Amino acid sequence: MQTLPLLFVQNLRFFVDVGLVLALTYMMLVIIGERRTLWMVRGFIVLMLAAALSRRLELTLLSFVLGNLVIGSAVAMAFILQSEFRRFLEQIGRGELLQLFQSSRRTTLKSGSVTDEIVDAVKELSQNRIGALLILETGIPIDERDFSVPGVRINAEVSKELIQTIFQTTTLLHDGAVLIRDNRLIAAGVILPLSERTASRQLGTRHRAAMGITERVENCICVVVSEETGSISLAERGTLNRPLTSSKLKDLLGARFAQTAERDTVAPNLRSLVHQLGTQVLTLTARILGRRKGRS
Repeated sequence: MQTLPLLFVQNLRFFVDVGLVLALTYMMLVIIGERRTLWMVRGFIVLMLAAALSRRLELTLLSFVLGNLVIGSAVAMAFILQSEFRRFLEQIGRGELLQLFQSSRRTTLKSGSVTDEIVDAVKELSQNRIGALLILETGIPIDERDFSVPGVRINAEVSKELIQTIFQTTTLLHDGAVLIRDNRLIAAGVILPLSERTASRQLGTRHRAAMGITERVENCICVVVSEETGSISLAERGTLNRPLTSSKLKDLLGARFAQTAERDTVAPNLRSLVHQLGTQVLTLTARILGRRKGRS
């Protein structure tokens, strides 16, 4: 009879432990928010559950192997998803714990008329050798704290005339970048952090800024027009694709945002996540208790 309260306490600790792991996993899913990493996170969860189950069953060798595999996998994920982990740690440091449980609104640039307006504007800027830098969001909105200077708020519909006007050398905002989000031109005169990579002498400040922001933030790409040569470049994940023709740029943008539109948000509803994984945990717990009763 005395073993029942002890068994209850042990099971309560087990459920609290699993609940905290679920909460942490959900926060990571919210921050990552892309299907390309969903299976990696699921595999990590399976490893953790298997390691916990092996410890409960007192399988010493298997527990040792799985425990070390979980640690190695955690280190590998921290390296692969370093930008997401950085954002995760920054939010914890700012005390924004509740925001970790809120799925951020994802943005998708339409691959039709808006892309055409951008390409037409870039084409004419290139022909006239007018320098330009455009930031195109491809997912979760960029935190303005990732910019050196957030720029001037505009929030207007994207048009080639507006883009061309902003980058005329007679305007006050032509030296910065423009931010395009959800089919709207959000801000102009945005100052970006420069890449610390050693770049070619042919690359100016705009190219280093495009490399810098795409190194720091993965959910964006940058279009650059060189003021000296008029060449067009596309920056993604710190890498420049250059030189490009306007037709090639259109194909790349169309393919990139068509791919973004097909992605599903993988951060599920918290209640759904708890229900799905909770069911699996209850099943495992029932098996463990049944085995213990059989031993006694």
